[in-house]
Amino acid sequence: MQQVREHIAGSEYRPQNKSELARSLGVASKDRAMFREVLREMEESGEIVRGKKSRFHLPGGDSAGARCRGIIRVNGDRRRRSGIFLPAEPDDHEIFRKMRRPQLYVPGRFLDVALDGDEVVVEIEEREPPKWVKYAERSRARGGKSGKHRSSRPRDFQKGDERRDEDYHQARVVEVVSRKPRKIVGTYHGKGNRSTIAPEDSRLPPHFQLMKVLPEAKPGDVVLASFLDWTDPQLFPMAEMTEILGREDSPGIDILKVIHRMGLPLEFPREVLAEAELISEIVSEEELARREDWRERDVFTIDPEDAKDFDDAICVTEREGGGWELAVHIADVAHYVKAGSALDEEARKRGNSVYLADRVIPMLPEQLSNGICSLKPGVERLTHAAILEFDASGEQKGARFVSAVIRSQHRFSYEEAFALMQLEDSEIEQLPDEKERTLARHLARAWDLGSRLRKKRFDQGALDLDFPEVRVVLDGKGRAVDLKKSVYDESHQLIEEFMLAANEAVALTTKNAQASSLYRIHEDPDFGKLEEFADLARMFGHRVGDVTHRPELQKLLSAIRGKLEEHSVKLALLKSLKRAAYSKDPLGHYGLAKTNYTHFTSPIRRYADLVVHRVLRRILSSRNEETAPKDPDRVPSLQELSEIAHHISKTERVAAEAEMETRRLKMIEYLERVCREYPDAQFDATVYEVRPIGAFVELNDLLLKGLIRRDDLHPSDGYFFDRNTRQFRSRNGMPLLAVGSRLPVRLSRINREKGFIDFVPA
Repeated sequence: MQQVREHIAGSEYRPQNKSELARSLGVASKDRAMFREVLREMEESGEIVRGKKSRFHLPGGDSAGARCRGIIRVNGDRRRRSGIFLPAEPDDHEIFRKMRRPQLYVPGRFLDVALDGDEVVVEIEEREPPKWVKYAERSRARGGKSGKHRSSRPRDFQKGDERRDEDYHQARVVEVVSRKPRKIVGTYHGKGNRSTIAPEDSRLPPHFQLMKVLPEAKPGDVVLASFLDWTDPQLFPMAEMTEILGREDSPGIDILKVIHRMGLPLEFPREVLAEAELISEIVSEEELARREDWRERDVFTIDPEDAKDFDDAICVTEREGGGWELAVHIADVAHYVKAGSALDEEARKRGNSVYLADRVIPMLPEQLSNGICSLKPGVERLTHAAILEFDASGEQKGARFVSAVIRSQHRFSYEEAFALMQLEDSEIEQLPDEKERTLARHLARAWDLGSRLRKKRFDQGALDLDFPEVRVVLDGKGRAVDLKKSVYDESHQLIEEFMLAANEAVALTTKNAQASSLYRIHEDPDFGKLEEFADLARMFGHRVGDVTHRPELQKLLSAIRGKLEEHSVKLALLKSLKRAAYSKDPLGHYGLAKTNYTHFTSPIRRYADLVVHRVLRRILSSRNEETAPKDPDRVPSLQELSEIAHHISKTERVAAEAEMETRRLKMIEYLERVCREYPDAQFDATVYEVRPIGAFVELNDLLLKGLIRRDDLHPSDGYFFDRNTRQFRSRNGMPLLAVGSRLPVRLSRINREKGFIDFVPA
């Protein structure tokens, strides 16, 4: 047994069956029966694993035949359905420990009855090396380059990497452990026993058989169905119809489909609403007396024009001898939403509010989000405030945190605040209203501090990743009638800097107190991805140095400011960075260049902030601060915090995807509307990527992305794809189609199901 163990564990060992093992170990014929018994005992004890073609290897090794549990992700191409397997415990299998991204390809024929998001057990199998690997290995064997096939090889391999395990292995689903809860949104077809639903989600099979149909349903209706079962990949999965959403052309049906497909909640449970109804707006005199009174101070809010929930308010005063005191007042949601209550459990489940193109799905019921907690002007509201002291250079010199009561003096929209911020001192004094003059002076004072904080932050290495956004204006029936471009001006920057300062101060306080808390983290990027981003920036004609150094990234971001390609390049940079998330550990924030950072300033719409408020209240209570609550809420344990961080990071991603998708749907609707009214409408566009399929472009004004397909280029123009330069060149003197090219385009077609837009050069 020891000989077998040492042989299989050897570095030169490759999986062998019984006969091959016996020959390798020199087992005599008379001892073969005993040898097979030894293998059987070792297999039963788990010391070795029998894999594909009955070949043995160590458990969790990188050999074929190992089994592993994890999540399956299915792509959205129904014609070439396949998946990616993500292991639950990558460190348990050597093959995954060697990968930068622990995952394996699952061919469509090996998905069996697994659906996207299901927990599965897979068996790892060997597969034929990809063609590019064969070409590269032949080339190396010849001691030369691989000629015409060189451009088809991945970048990493061209740089000399050894062949990777994921190139030689794939996964086969052998068991579905648990199904992801899912609602199926789709179109109802047929009737009787032949009734089916064609799901909107292209990651699902193209048809589900309906075992139950609502009697009022009509073919062509958009319906909601509940998944029942799927046991045979040769048959349709089974589902039952639960709700009729409407006809395809019904107003708002496009947004409803996204809501249900993403599993977003439309209504609050009855017990949550009942609990919210019991909360009184009247605050006891005892509660007011223990709070710091800011009701007569010049506290005000700045928010988007259409905002209804106001989380934060500010007040800036000048200190004697120079410097400023900044008060950041945040809605004291924790005073009303107690840990463990029905309101708290629902807020935790939702994780965050979701801001769709035509509605908001709030984290808290309207009585709280738009009512009792919202810092509306002219009414008393309870806050948890961060009072920060800054010297004349903008260096923070102190911080304290208090429970307070305010009465907001004014509710600014960003546009109103920006207009006042542009006034000179002499123009401010000519304003007819004294209150308006006071607020204008306050804004000027606030920006005096805010601009210093902003400069200091970028001096410390923060990345400027803010860019204009386009908001779709809807009519009363939810139809897109206009687009409004929002510019990230000084009024936005003012609020951002103050919120960042408050968040950083709270993070430092909870960290120094060694209190278990939640943090907002953004880990350092993968340098390989940053280099790929740098290549893209160079294609736009920019000189780019070593982007692994922040100053080079900052220099590039400064160079593209105001350029047509700014939006595309910044989006590409965001994609090359890791996604920000929540964690129980203070790992720092790469994009903001902050060692300590958390989310404290939006408890109405983010559950993370509500948790951090509770943590801070408990710290202040333990210090016997005068304004601290005497009986603060329970704070989650480390294990709970880890679970909460994972959950709300996930809900945040779902919310962001839903927000982007609904905005894109309405922008496409607006584009169609314009092109119906003006059939010859042209749009200025910039090419941001070129592939053999065509040139990907972004409309400069609408910020919509689409594709000029190779097949749509007119034959007489003589375009061909140059693989070496990755450009579409013309034999007939037509303009080059390359990254950074600018050209007018016309709408060609729209695929609403996949959200694809095709353009043609105008």
